Amino acid sequence: MPLLNLGILAHVDAGKTSLTERLLHTAGVIDEVGSVDAGSTTTDTLALERQRGITIKSAVVSFPLDGVTVNLIDTPGHPDFIAEVERVLGVLDGAVLVVSAVEGVQAQTRVLMRTLRRLRIPTLVFVNKIDRRGARDTAVLRQMDRRLAVALVPMGTAAGLGTRAARFRPGLGPAALEVLADRDDGLLAAYLDGGVTEGRLRRALAAQTRSASVHPVYFGSAVTGAGVPELITGIERLLPTAAGDPDGPLSGTVFKIERGPAGEKAAYARLFSGTLRVRDRITFGDGRRGAGEAGRVTALNVFEHGTDTRADGAGAGRIVKVWGLGGIRIGDPLGVRDRPYEHHFAPPTLETVVVPGPGTDRRSLHLALTQLAEQDPLIGVRHDELRGETSVSLYGEVQKEVVQATLADEYGLAVGFRETTTLCVERPVGSGHAVEFDKKDGNPFLATVGLRVDPAPPGAGIAFRREVELGSMPYAFFKAVGDTVRETLGQGLHGWQVTDCTVTMTHSGYSPRQSHAHQRFDKSMSSTGYDFRGLTPLVLTEALRRAGTLVHEPVHRFRLEAPADTLGALLPVLARLGAVPESSGTHAAVCVLEGVVPAARVHALEQRLPGPTRGEGELETAFDHYAPVTRGPVPERPRTDHNPLNRKEYLLGFTRRVGGGADR
Repeated sequence: MPLLNLGILAHVDAGKTSLTERLLHTAGVIDEVGSVDAGSTTTDTLALERQRGITIKSAVVSFPLDGVTVNLIDTPGHPDFIAEVERVLGVLDGAVLVVSAVEGVQAQTRVLMRTLRRLRIPTLVFVNKIDRRGARDTAVLRQMDRRLAVALVPMGTAAGLGTRAARFRPGLGPAALEVLADRDDGLLAAYLDGGVTEGRLRRALAAQTRSASVHPVYFGSAVTGAGVPELITGIERLLPTAAGDPDGPLSGTVFKIERGPAGEKAAYARLFSGTLRVRDRITFGDGRRGAGEAGRVTALNVFEHGTDTRADGAGAGRIVKVWGLGGIRIGDPLGVRDRPYEHHFAPPTLETVVVPGPGTDRRSLHLALTQLAEQDPLIGVRHDELRGETSVSLYGEVQKEVVQATLADEYGLAVGFRETTTLCVERPVGSGHAVEFDKKDGNPFLATVGLRVDPAPPGAGIAFRREVELGSMPYAFFKAVGDTVRETLGQGLHGWQVTDCTVTMTHSGYSPRQSHAHQRFDKSMSSTGYDFRGLTPLVLTEALRRAGTLVHEPVHRFRLEAPADTLGALLPVLARLGAVPESSGTHAAVCVLEGVVPAARVHALEQRLPGPTRGEGELETAFDHYAPVTRGPVPERPRTDHNPLNRKEYLLGFTRRVGGGADR
């Protein structure tokens, strides 16, 4: 039977998990519809999810329709867990975006739709909660048309709004023909020639939906079930099924990692090509962490009829749960990578130090945080050996609470946090070059390394290149330099990660393998990878010093709606917080301001907004870019390395590490 990997996405509290429950119930997978409030939903399996009533981790559940098997993936709605949504997007064939008929389009709704549109993922829209007081239909449609800026096709109308008897009346009206004909010259010609049959119209609807040109809109209620049967019909008839050749080379992508009670690691992956079987030895990972790794599949689960069950094998299109690949990480390819692993959303812009509570061992805490980072790489654990501190990067305060509760519930570790700070980056200002030669000018390492740092355009990331011949020394030494360059750039002249630059290796040299007569290899006379890993930070830091770096802070783009008569009181507040309005407009009695604000001031803006706007202001923000810090002192970040900025301190630390038995 054809497969469809379907994502359910929404702003928090739009009713996404409730819709998942209703879909499973309507499909006959569960006997009773679970309740988010009661903590009895199928996909919110974590104790913390049930306690808080929010989805934190993506979950997969399968159900059959008449002509297709659907693997449904429920995703978090809270913006603090956007990284979990990001990983799911790359494995979807189609999506349902849930919008509340009461609250309408919200900040996360716009972020999600922009990304779905950019990735051209076919998407249906379900306007939920038509049974709630304050529910709107036509007004929400107009709002979606204006704020989402996509082509919408109403699949019917809502009746009895705001009552338990609210229902969905299916039917394509004149608006559907107008939207579809705008994108189909043949359909427009047929209409002008005398009319379009219902069948022709629905074929055009299916084709344009599958190409992500239009988005059908359904109205309903996940609580009462209104509109859900029609939505299910749309899922089956309008969204494309999974493609892929089961006989082709194995190709898949890991989008989720979890650990079992005994610490065993399981990877969730979407298979795009080929067939995966138990006991297969496969490659995974790629150049993002060096050479790929290999492992043997010890167990395999597939998703069927509401649960995951053991299987001997699974083919293209399937979502699988795999055991046995110990070193696997989120984003890794299985077999051949046939598509890039992309970041669709901005990285975290906040950081906090995790403080061990009474009775919490620091080593146990570090291990627990490292395991959490396996499941969410953007947590970004950063350990400071000198101060004995561990920091994590975050999207927001709710995520901090979840990390705290997870450490307590799953690891028995009590922790607190220091004040959240903003994560900046450093970018080179100009070009800088440095070189150290083997056995010259106080170089204690048996290695020659020359590096040049050049600035690159914003968003370019880090590139490492060579101007020296690859055969001029063993490849392992080049790899040691390249890996150490990327590691060293994690802390620039001011302690922040250095990005958007090209590092070029200009000089290389080594002491060939030597040994005394009839004796073993002498490390004191021959270069090893440790020499290159030790020398590279000194050379790169000096090149950075000569290039100069500028600290950039994250800047958010904001959209603010407020009563037009409050604008006079609002503008001074924005100015004091460094927010810069770039455009404004008025709709009826509402003023809309759009502009930029430093990420560090977003929380303060949220807190101060109710006063001047009489509690009616609506703020939407999202990361936009990094900009040079122009106000106040340049922010510094404490270093967690052995400080190559201070040559004497660095070499003393190196001597202690060697003296302590470090392997050269």
